[in-house]
Amino acid sequence: MVQPTELVIEAGRTEQQYWKDLWRYRELFYFLAWRDILVRYKQTIIGIAWALIRPFLTMMVFTVVFSKIAKLPSEAGAPYPILVFAAMLPWQFFANSLSECSNSLITNANLISKVYFPRLIVPTSAVIVSFVDFMISGIILLGLMAWYDFVPSWRIMTLPLFIGIAFMASMGVGLWLASLNVKYRDFRYIVPFIVQFGLYISPVGFSSSLVPEGWRFIYSLNPMVGVIDGFRWAILGGESKLYLPGFTLSLGLVALLFASGIWYFRKVERTFADVI
Repeated sequence: MVQPTELVIEAGRTEQQYWKDLWRYRELFYFLAWRDILVRYKQTIIGIAWALIRPFLTMMVFTVVFSKIAKLPSEAGAPYPILVFAAMLPWQFFANSLSECSNSLITNANLISKVYFPRLIVPTSAVIVSFVDFMISGIILLGLMAWYDFVPSWRIMTLPLFIGIAFMASMGVGLWLASLNVKYRDFRYIVPFIVQFGLYISPVGFSSSLVPEGWRFIYSLNPMVGVIDGFRWAILGGESKLYLPGFTLSLGLVALLFASGIWYFRKVERTFADVI
């Protein structure tokens, strides 16, 4: 006698099941990240060295323009190239993450429209690829410290904290852009403008301490100001100070962007397969 088959139809996966699925599909996460790393440097002449050349050349330009031509002072007596590169590290990580995240869902459209998996894996893997570049670029910072015989203070131990904040900022804005780019393809043209404009209004080539005191709190409405100041405080040590009101404001904005980015991504995630 044939036993009756019980068919269970689920209305949808609960929030708890979704976060468990992130762990269950961790191999897909590794695969996507590794694939993107290979594709980025495939058939290039100097390969992964591009992750070193781009920030190094940018650092040289900023050093010449702001230190030699504009005659701006450094911070805490640190060599100007180290001042610049301490800001280049988080900025390049943030900028690369936005570029990769915004197109990540479109790039994986075939996978998203055919197979179920937590879509959050896709933009997260894109940020991890940018983080690999970030770690490689850190070699230049070590080289600059050795060249200028610069020894960091105990504050360097707090650097992982600020790396985590930079990761949250990258993920928060990246999730917003990735979600919006699925429905509104105009965002693929907006992202390069955001990155270029953000470079000019962020204290990458100069110290934020040069901003007039009355404007520093308003200037910190740019969340990357707090991230960059945190990196410099940890790396430069010495007499460098962290503007706590502005850093607290930037940190709050980063947390808001991160939480709202996840919320909005989860809200529109189920429509990706239909819209993309």
